[in-house]
Amino acid sequence: MRSIVSLMVSLVMLTACAADFSSADPVSAPDAVFPIQSGTPTAVSDEVAQAADAEYLLLTNIYQRASPSVVNIESRIAKGEGLEADIIRGSGFIYDRQGHIITNAHLVKDAESLSVTLQNAYVVAAQLAGLDSFSDLAVLKADAAMERLPPLSVGDSAAVKVGQRAISIGNPFGLNSSMTLGIVSGLGRSLRSAELIDSSLPGFNNPSIIQIDTPIHPGNSGGPLLDSQGLVIGITTAMRSDSGIFQGVGFAVPADTIRRVVPELIERGRVDYSWMGISVTPEDGGFGVAGLGEALGLPVERGVLLRGVTEGSPADMAGLRGGQTIVDVRGTPVCAGGDLIAAINGYYIRNLDDLLSYLVLNTRPGDVIDLLIIRDKSAFETSLTLQNRPAANDRRTIDCNAQA
Repeated sequence: MRSIVSLMVSLVMLTACAADFSSADPVSAPDAVFPIQSGTPTAVSDEVAQAADAEYLLLTNIYQRASPSVVNIESRIAKGEGLEADIIRGSGFIYDRQGHIITNAHLVKDAESLSVTLQNAYVVAAQLAGLDSFSDLAVLKADAAMERLPPLSVGDSAAVKVGQRAISIGNPFGLNSSMTLGIVSGLGRSLRSAELIDSSLPGFNNPSIIQIDTPIHPGNSGGPLLDSQGLVIGITTAMRSDSGIFQGVGFAVPADTIRRVVPELIERGRVDYSWMGISVTPEDGGFGVAGLGEALGLPVERGVLLRGVTEGSPADMAGLRGGQTIVDVRGTPVCAGGDLIAAINGYYIRNLDDLLSYLVLNTRPGDVIDLLIIRDKSAFETSLTLQNRPAANDRRTIDCNAQA
């Protein structure tokens, strides 16, 4: 009996608590703290969804149009008798319906044999048509029917702007191609491509390199870099990484270099570059003309300040002068007093990359160029006959060290 009474008392107390709770502030009520969903939210309108997906529709369209032209390349590198060959895999893209395929030189250098996987996993043998270590470009010739060779269109890299879309497509495994997306993050970079490929080659810079934040995964090197129209604006070539994995900085050889180099590789198997025979102080860290202007009393803020002139070179024969005095600039010794090249053939140059790019794209060995030179704050014009780049850069440089 006592237990029944206790139970009744408990029920009365619970009822009282419930009554007190229901009369409290609605915010503290369970339904307000944990509202019950009355139904599924209404879908957004088709217009909103289509606007949100517009970029992805663009990327899908570019992939569908470009991926059949992106190939996988397999290089077999012999290691010696009795040793298993190394296999290097990378990407490339079809240049024309005659079977010419563009890729990186570092992927196919020293290859004993080459094979190319086209769309639908169709594999054909390929031969090396030409290779250029200075630009890190190579052309292969694949023996395939024309209908299997849809080419990509090469655009104009001079029109590329920082911030524009940069789309990379690669074929690292010989299966379906893969796409990565980013932006152009820098222009006018330079790479010593030849030194990276063959340490015995002289270290001429590969100019006008496009810097991108688009991921370049292993095996995607050699593939095309595309703009929003699906035009090739470059070919992915390297990534700056101490660990060997992507760290946010990728590079691409620009389309204008492709259009300059590839026809010569197809026709002759090699490329001849113009050579002046000059050296300059490295321009990074504020040691270009603008950065040195105040310290050295330079009359202009653009151009190329000569540190040295190679003995017997076109620049030497034209009477150009290297630096003569060591000057301390912000704690760094700089060879100062050399000639400053302000313009070439009437084109005013900003820096060394500008000069190299002009020479690569617009001149050939044997051409005569006109230079605007500033010496001791006075300007004059002189002519110079370009030569072919030397196979080795072992001649004496006339600069502050030679004159000391």
